[in-house]
Amino acid sequence: MQESLRIRQFNEIPSAEEFAAQIEPRNVPAVFSGCIKNWKAFSKWNPSNGGIDYLQELVGSSVVEAMLSRSAPVFYGDIRSHERVPLPFSTFAGYCKDLLRNGDAGQDCVSESRKHMSAGPVSEQCNPFIGEEAPQQIYLAQIPIMNIENEERVQLKCLGEDIQNPSFLEGKTLSSVNLWMNNAQSRSSTHYDPNHNLLCIIAGCKQVVLWPPSASPFLYPMPLYGEASNHSAIALENPDLRVYPRAEQLDKYSQKVILHAGDALFIPEGWFHQVDSGRLTIAVNFWWRSDVMSGMLEHMDAYYLRRILKRLTEKEMSNNEKSGEQSNNETAGYSDEESVLDYQSVSSKENKLKQRFMLHKLEPRALLSLQELISLVHGHVNQSQQAETSASQSVSGGKDEIKETVNTTLFILDEDPIAQIIWTLHPLILQSVFLAMAHNFPRTLEALVLHALSPVGTEVLTRKFEEMDQLTTGRRSKSILPEVL
Repeated sequence: MQESLRIRQFNEIPSAEEFAAQIEPRNVPAVFSGCIKNWKAFSKWNPSNGGIDYLQELVGSSVVEAMLSRSAPVFYGDIRSHERVPLPFSTFAGYCKDLLRNGDAGQDCVSESRKHMSAGPVSEQCNPFIGEEAPQQIYLAQIPIMNIENEERVQLKCLGEDIQNPSFLEGKTLSSVNLWMNNAQSRSSTHYDPNHNLLCIIAGCKQVVLWPPSASPFLYPMPLYGEASNHSAIALENPDLRVYPRAEQLDKYSQKVILHAGDALFIPEGWFHQVDSGRLTIAVNFWWRSDVMSGMLEHMDAYYLRRILKRLTEKEMSNNEKSGEQSNNETAGYSDEESVLDYQSVSSKENKLKQRFMLHKLEPRALLSLQELISLVHGHVNQSQQAETSASQSVSGGKDEIKETVNTTLFILDEDPIAQIIWTLHPLILQSVFLAMAHNFPRTLEALVLHALSPVGTEVLTRKFEEMDQLTTGRRSKSILPEVL
């Protein structure tokens, strides 16, 4: 773990100026000990001091959208693993009171929780609100107290009177404030947020494990076109290294913090995190857009994409030079005939780069794939232009009639020829193809990335880039990646 990515601990609350100048721009998590102990909620919501009765009296008639998990105590963000169900807050408060009467609410939130907490199927026959196991299936997750984009979704606005915006967030335009409350030990699936996040613990405690965005290849994010694209595809409790070999490196990049009542944790956008909550934990979080995302104007997207692609290309070239241009011929599924070019025979760095860019030096499979990609991209662009011309010229009954074509291959690998080519190529062969295209056919590469890639093609390309990164930094791939779909 790089020293610059270490989580910082603050025992004194920073000013808004200090936070904006010294903490937020670093995009590194920070813990603020005891920073919300002056909230009314800190004393009034305390379960050991009548806090549940207070909350029930304040919002008991409200119906909230509870998360019902069939894999409790792990709550996955994937819509296939949970559902939102209407639940009177008073019903959930009753579950909490039962826990208090049984004397179980005070157990340490991390006492063996990471060792023994595992996801298991819950009986389909069980009524979610009747039966002994029902309370353990329910989590009040992300219940809106304030939501600037959709005020109709706000269910617990009255709770806002007992909390206050931390002083160091002064001047921030908050997108939402939410309640998180559980009555049994629970764990969120590993995910990142698209906004900056301040997690504030009002009662109980939470253990948070974090990974920087640069650890994304080891966490196997879900497909970009899915409902849970910001979640990891692997179960960290017991990852299958045969399917997810890079997960073996996860511990090298992880950091763990334990938050107690009164503490707050700043989680920058893009940082993966998994949260373990103790029994009867109450928290509130604040989300706001980062200055970087707020400043990314839509008409600049193509430029930003080109800059990112250029930086990635330069990084790959630099890594190859440092590693002596060694190719990995041991990857499963590839024979010696299919191995990438041996660049070690070229003496100087300049000649190595020239060799890579010279088309006649590409190995046959790479050259064939390059030709096929160029043909497919040009065909896609021509077809799109013809469709636009046809649509603009189509007139029926005096009214323009726009013909809309639905592409049914957007999410099917077998029916997407571009995605198929990318998927079947060894990562280093694909790298040579892209470098040759960037040097000789830059406009075609631009059209490929901006116009011809489908959602599944984008996901396949992303995974291939991750494989390239591992191979060019000297790590050996132990197995073929799992199928995308």
